[in-house]
Amino acid sequence: MSFIKNVAAGLFLATVSFVPFVTGQDNLTPLQRQVEQQRQRLNSSEIEERRDALMKLGSIKQPEASRAAAAALNDQEAIVRVTAAHAIISLPSDEAAGLLIPLLKDKLEFVRREAAYTLGETHSRSAAAPLIELLSSDEEASVRAAATGALGQIKDDSAVTPLVQLLSGTSSKKKSKSGENEFVLRAAAQALGEISNRAAVSVLIATLGNDSQSSDVRRAAAVALGSIGDAQAMPALKAAIESSDPYLSEAARSAIRKLETAKN
Repeated sequence: MSFIKNVAAGLFLATVSFVPFVTGQDNLTPLQRQVEQQRQRLNSSEIEERRDALMKLGSIKQPEASRAAAAALNDQEAIVRVTAAHAIISLPSDEAAGLLIPLLKDKLEFVRREAAYTLGETHSRSAAAPLIELLSSDEEASVRAAATGALGQIKDDSAVTPLVQLLSGTSSKKKSKSGENEFVLRAAAQALGEISNRAAVSVLIATLGNDSQSSDVRRAAAVALGSIGDAQAMPALKAAIESSDPYLSEAARSAIRKLETAKN
């Protein structure tokens, strides 16, 4: 009889101990359960499991999920840090930017580049100054190009002067002897078009007419001039129509159509 009582007492205690856990789980919403499940997977010793958890948190596209993902921004594995960076994009823009900005100083090019790209997606103006600093401080062209593209997405006028200096080669910052990377220059022209500040028109006209520039950079300048819509670009665009590069010629025609539409 005493054995039965002891077993019964044990079962009672186990049930009492289990009730709060079950109740706690029952109080969670379906979203909270989903987030918590992935949050726990972030403690896995397996890199791919942590990455998969972050991708699932990112796909939820809710601030709660992004906040759970933010814990992995300091993961020891670069690929996990980068996946976490992309997974926090559903946070309010300034909050997401505040979490991403420290990654711009990561020791790995891959992480800095992806952090810069993702900052562009936040559209937070608080990221403009750190990204501008990256234009002159980072030695990797891929990172500078990512920062340039992000500034175009953010569309803050504070980026116009440094982007103009970058495109014209007049920046006072230290530059390589061979000049700026073509990919970075093209990104600068595109960014100036996205910001659409008329202060960039002169340098874009000069870039368009510079035969020593690559066709890609000149095409980007033509497109940017069409986006800004300033009539003073018309002569340079008409001249570019005669280019032997058919893609540049078409970019100039398209920009002219935009200018004519804006005028009417």
